[in-house]
Amino acid sequence: MLKIGITGGIGSGKSTVAKIFALLGVPVYYADDAAKTIMQTDKLLIEQVKKHFGAQIYDANNVLDRAALGKIVFNDKDKLELLNSLVHPATIRHSDEWADQQTAPYVIKEAALLFESGSFQYLDKCIGVYAPQPLRIHRVMKRDNIGRADVLARMHKQIDDNIKMKLCDYIIRNDDQEMVIPQVLALHQQLLTLAAS
Repeated sequence: MLKIGITGGIGSGKSTVAKIFALLGVPVYYADDAAKTIMQTDKLLIEQVKKHFGAQIYDANNVLDRAALGKIVFNDKDKLELLNSLVHPATIRHSDEWADQQTAPYVIKEAALLFESGSFQYLDKCIGVYAPQPLRIHRVMKRDNIGRADVLARMHKQIDDNIKMKLCDYIIRNDDQEMVIPQVLALHQQLLTLAAS
């Protein structure tokens, strides 16, 4: 079975593209959603987070206080890197276990930090979802109801989109100029052929 990654900068539409693949019957692993679940269920990860960020970051029922953790990591680059160094390996392990249970010709892992986390190394091919930065900023401002400065701050935590696209094997343009569904359908056929060979 082929393992395919989908990535793109914030506001590029990678989740939308992943959902189109899912409608075609392709199993999709959403890394950000999975990470949130793992931080509540993976005993080893919970212990590591408590050790580095304080036991009070979880309540008596082991429910993570996301707001408190966010205040710590989003104002301190080193603490954010530390948290990522704990969460990324757990998510990679979880996605591999998930992929092993699938029976489709190929599966997709959707992740914003595919290259930043190193998880691209465990994939056969990567799809980049591209949209120009002004459009991405507009989308995120509208979607998350936040200001331009907040969007730019989030963008600066990711690899530059031009570099990210050069690292990908395939590009889907989601720039409101080209229709996305025909691009996904064509790529789906390519990946089925590749999986069969």
